Amino acid sequence: MATRNEQLSGLLQTHIDTGEFPSAVYLVGERDQIIYEDALGYSVVEPYRIANNLDTIYDLASLTKPLVTTLLCARRIELGELTLDSSVSHYLAEFDRTDKQIITIRELLTHTAGLPAWRPLYLLTEDEPERAAGAIANLDLEYKPGTRVVYSDLGFIALGILLERMSHQHLADMAKHEIFEALNLTQTFFNPEMALQTGIAACETGNAYEADMNRQSGAGEYANSRQRLIWGEVHDGNAYFLGGAAGHAGLFSTAHEVFSIAQQFLGEMTKLLTPDTCRLFRENMTPGLEEARSIGWQLAATKDSTAGADLSPDSFGHNGFTGTCVWIDPNALRVLILLTNRTHARALPFANINAVRREFNTLAASLRR
Repeated sequence: MATRNEQLSGLLQTHIDTGEFPSAVYLVGERDQIIYEDALGYSVVEPYRIANNLDTIYDLASLTKPLVTTLLCARRIELGELTLDSSVSHYLAEFDRTDKQIITIRELLTHTAGLPAWRPLYLLTEDEPERAAGAIANLDLEYKPGTRVVYSDLGFIALGILLERMSHQHLADMAKHEIFEALNLTQTFFNPEMALQTGIAACETGNAYEADMNRQSGAGEYANSRQRLIWGEVHDGNAYFLGGAAGHAGLFSTAHEVFSIAQQFLGEMTKLLTPDTCRLFRENMTPGLEEARSIGWQLAATKDSTAGADLSPDSFGHNGFTGTCVWIDPNALRVLILLTNRTHARALPFANINAVRREFNTLAASLRR
């Protein structure tokens, strides 16, 4: 009979063998204990193979939204420097216009602000990062704020800029001082040093996915689009354009260190927040809308979430485009982490691995020591 670790590893190895992603690292933890973990496949396949290991660093993509941006916002909410129902225009002057004045911090954090899901800011600003907030504010709203959930990178990019304006610091510096150093993390950062490259899982060659999106949307070609293998630098085009550190993407880390950050969202485990603040992450702030959302996180109560069948409805989680996933069950004090690099060494279209995430989370949640 297969051991519990073998069941999880066997599940993921099957999907590696079918070519959905070249590597995976997983970790299942309860309280501060790691119960199951393994590293599978090759973190780099091209230009040469590098065997994966538990310390492999992954581009976490949109896990940046909860693990950095939401955590930094929550700290400021605790301090009274930021309030959920304050107008974004109070902090970002670019949003002080008729259709944007009613947008609140809560609506940015719950993806209910009316903003489009994505736009190529590098094209909208003509390659001038300092114009990013204005470019977002200039976009037409797609729905009345508060009436729908539409997952939006742009809302979290705005939050990242807002945090920088408030603190007069770069987002990467804020994260380093308030999160990474506070938790003694040494393999978590924005913009990894080139010397670390061989320890990082590689991503796509040429950013063809975004180039294809730009063509399909009529946005046009981007002259400075990267054609090289994206390895050790952020995959997301807007995050790269914004200097590698943005509110929506850019974070790199290992499964072990993601576990340390994830614990900060559990009232019984956190070192960076109060237990009262941690209750916000399991509270459904979008009842009756397309998704059940708390601040920064999707709740397992959301239909078709990647939580799987056995996590409690107020569990909260997030996916990353590169193939990453974190779910946190506040009742079992359990953290489930799955890191893959599905964008590497694969022609478009990339594999949709949501079913794999559900399988993994369902199996991991059902296992008992």
